[in-house]
Parts: sequence; C-alpha cells; structure tokens
Amino acid sequence: MLVGRQSKNILSSVTNTNIKRCLGTAPEDSGHAQFVYNRNPRNLEKLRIAYKPAGYHLEKPGREFWHKLQVTTSKRHVTASVLHHTGVVPVMATTAEWAVRKQLFSTLDKMAYITIGKVLAQRCLECGISDMINTYEVLPNSKLEALLENLLKGGIRLEEDPRYKSPNPWDQERPEKPWEHY
Repeated sequence: MLVGRQSKNILSSVTNTNIKRCLGTAPEDSGHAQFVYNRNPRNLEKLRIAYKPAGYHLEKPGREFWHKLQVTTSKRHVTASVLHHTGVVPVMATTAEWAVRKQLFSTLDKMAYITIGKVLAQRCLECGISDMINTYEVLPNSKLEALLENLLKGGIRLEEDPRYKSPNPWDQERPEKPWEHY
C-alpha cells in the first residue's frame, strides 16, 4: 500500500512539472520564444506564397500547380494519386491494397472508382492537402466522374487558388486594400 502512494506522489509531481513547462509558468520559461520553426513542408503552399513552377508555355498540360490528380487504370487495378510539382507522390490509393480489395466485388467496376475516391479524399485531408488540379475531361455517367464526385463530397477542391503576389507601391494596378481584393 505504501508503494502505491509513493508511485502516485511521484507521478503527480512529474505531471505537475510537465504541465508547468507547457503552460510557461516555470521560471526558465518566463521569456517568449525567439524563433518559431514550422516543420510543415507544405506551409508556404497553404499560405499561397510558395513558388508555383509555370513550366514552358508550349507544354500541353501545363505545370502550373502544387498538387495534381493522377488516375491510372491497369488491366486489374485502379490507382489514384496526388502528384506534387517536385515529382513526389505524397498520397496514393489503389485497389491493389489488401484492405480495399477485400471490400470490393471487382477492382475495375464503378464501385471501385467510388471507393478509391472516398479513400483518397480521406487520406488527402489527413495529410493536409485540400485542393488539387484536375486535368481530366469527364464524360457524364462515367467511372471517372464517380471518382471525382466522391473526392468533392470528401472535401477536396479540384482547383487551386492562384499564387498571391505581393503588390509593390510602384505597380500600376495595386489594390488599396489587398485583403478585400482576394
């Protein structure tokens, strides 16, 4: 019984000091932080001030995007992924995954596209990607339309905002109040 009380006292003192450190009431934390480190690599894209590569004007699909939707269909599976402008694929959903494949009757029918749209939307939101470019032309009542509908229902926008360019005082068309302009 005595051992149980001692462990409770030790636990409470440890948690109290941790809480004080988090709240900033400890004497060593009385000053403000001098630096803030944001370790999110997509932070500038969310603020719309990151560099958006334009590519060459003769490129057909264009490269002016931060994130782009890619849908590929093979003989057996459907894969939907998000392509970052650097060439990295941060999020992907495919019917080749065991957890997705076991829930489907067929890995190529319309229900497979619907499921992949829902799964990709959930994974994108978990990763912090809420908008992307869609370059596909959709036919009505097609499988691809079902995938895009479920992406939209899942909270993903299929267009990106333009890059914010700070106006300079010498610009000809400088908005008086930039927060009302955008």
